[in-house]
Amino acid sequence: MSTIDPNSSQAAIFAKLGISQTSETQKAKKDTLGQSDFLKLMTTQLQNQDPFAPMDNGDFIAQMAQFSTVTGIEEMNNSLVRLVEEFDQARIATASNLLGHSVLVPGDTGQPDEHGELHGVLDLPEGTISTELRYLDAETGEELFFDDLGPRPSGLVGFSWKTIPEDVLDAGKRIKIEATVDTGKGPEQLSPSIYSKVISASVGSGDTKEVLLNVEDYGTLDVSQAVNFR
Repeated sequence: MSTIDPNSSQAAIFAKLGISQTSETQKAKKDTLGQSDFLKLMTTQLQNQDPFAPMDNGDFIAQMAQFSTVTGIEEMNNSLVRLVEEFDQARIATASNLLGHSVLVPGDTGQPDEHGELHGVLDLPEGTISTELRYLDAETGEELFFDDLGPRPSGLVGFSWKTIPEDVLDAGKRIKIEATVDTGKGPEQLSPSIYSKVISASVGSGDTKEVLLNVEDYGTLDVSQAVNFR
């Protein structure tokens, strides 16, 4: 009984596929198989198989299943790349839309907005019998304004100073807010949150590419640190 030389059979397959065995440069030009390459290879295998020991049908089915799996994974990866690119574009658009607006950030210092007003929020953990705000010159500590909000229920309580004197506005003073609340256990200090102007916005580098806000008086903040927008 005659036998088939594996080396000559392999050479015949490479020849029919147009693959040179002598040029390493040509081998390096293509390191992945496409669908047409796979079908051509399978057809060539059928033509050059040992007629006395043909390949089992299950082998071909397994090869086709493996190739379909690899192709599906590649297509899914391409789709994910496109989704990431679209998401990055959406983040950039979000960052640009924040310009000219104010964001609520945890802090006690701010500056009047374009309307000459200062706005903020108190987060009361429980109801109060007294809620007082003092607006101070952040540089000198001089009291500029006192506001008695009276009793307030628990939760978020907005506050504002809308009658800021012209001399304070003209001086461009930074204003510090001291909040004192009494829940029945005596006066205690509470940290407010202030609406501050977004000076610029950008998308950070790296894998996360978070949206970064350059906020007046607070520098660069992740957009997740901004509690609310105006």
